[in-house]
Amino acid sequence: MKVAIVSDLHLGYERFAEDSYVQAEEALAKAAELSDMIIIPGDVFDVRNPRLEVLAHGVNIFRNLAKRQWKARVVSYSGARMIHTDIPIIVIPGTHERRAQGAGNSVELLSLAGLLVDVSDSTAEVEKGGERVAVFGLGGLSEEKVKEVLAQLGPKPVDGAFNIFMFHQSTHELLPFSKDFITFDDLPKGFDLYVDGHIHNKVIDKVHGKPFLIPGSTVLTQLKDGEQEGKGFFVFDTKTNAYEFIRINSREFYVESVKVDGKRITEIEQEVSKHIDKILAKSKEKPIIRIILEGEMKEGYKQADIDLSDTLKRYKEKAILEVSKGKIDDKETESEIESLRKGSVESVSVRDYGLSIFIEQLKKSGYGMKKSPSELFDLLSSDQKKDKIISEAMETLFAQ
Repeated sequence: MKVAIVSDLHLGYERFAEDSYVQAEEALAKAAELSDMIIIPGDVFDVRNPRLEVLAHGVNIFRNLAKRQWKARVVSYSGARMIHTDIPIIVIPGTHERRAQGAGNSVELLSLAGLLVDVSDSTAEVEKGGERVAVFGLGGLSEEKVKEVLAQLGPKPVDGAFNIFMFHQSTHELLPFSKDFITFDDLPKGFDLYVDGHIHNKVIDKVHGKPFLIPGSTVLTQLKDGEQEGKGFFVFDTKTNAYEFIRINSREFYVESVKVDGKRITEIEQEVSKHIDKILAKSKEKPIIRIILEGEMKEGYKQADIDLSDTLKRYKEKAILEVSKGKIDDKETESEIESLRKGSVESVSVRDYGLSIFIEQLKKSGYGMKKSPSELFDLLSSDQKKDKIISEAMETLFAQ
């Protein structure tokens, strides 16, 4: 049998909502054409409680799939829930859909509507032409509970079937920054294929000597380097163990590093524009471009001096832009912060330094009240009860 693995649709993702619908629908439609069954390891929706219009999009997408003439069918189900269809669309909720224990979720709602089969903590068997594929599903959990739940459930493969273990978690091998994440060794043995969601870029690996696949999300959300390769899904052949990654039409995404070393602000702006123009020259549609500024600021300049708002406005109709300053080495700002930590800026106390900024801003705003700026500053920085401070400050600012 051919199994399509489509993950992390994130329907309704606020920043790129239309992309989430269009790209999910394309991925699922193509998956249905190329496979006998579809499995989705979590995060069908982007939030725990989707708005009604987002739910409606989800219902329409899965209703179109349900209308197809599927030759494979769900023939067996073992779990605490009831299922209301035998169409071979097997799904688990992800971490974005996780709600309090006992509370329903959006995947369960689609299952109740007979549009898919929710295999949270359960196994569904799909049959076609005498061949069976069994899918055990573990819905997205808080990281500290995964091992405990696995121990309680004790997932085991089904005799005489091709067995898939589907889950939605971080793993230490892929994200080695937390000891709470499960390892590949923690996953149950005996399955023929391991499928995970949660990670938004494509991953191919091995677990207990068997294939381990993550197709990544169908829509851009995290804007990380790994998402530049394009979106899509896997089709896995259970007879040959061969698999193929099928690309979908997704919005182009580029990550560009721009060096700020020794450059003036105008030169940085020009360099950013040059990188954007280079991308636009080869891009077919409105791309997403993430600019990462890195290097050491020219002496006398600070990170805060970089204002690319005009640049962003200029390209607004041609690209979706994001600028990150996280990799800038800003010696002057670091020096000021260190001075503040020590309680002085060029031998000026923190209080006096703050007062000078406060007075300057009041002058710019045309402040002309009877109470002096320093008295107002002392009032606002008082240790008195906050409600009293606010009341006195408002009386000072708005007294006739």
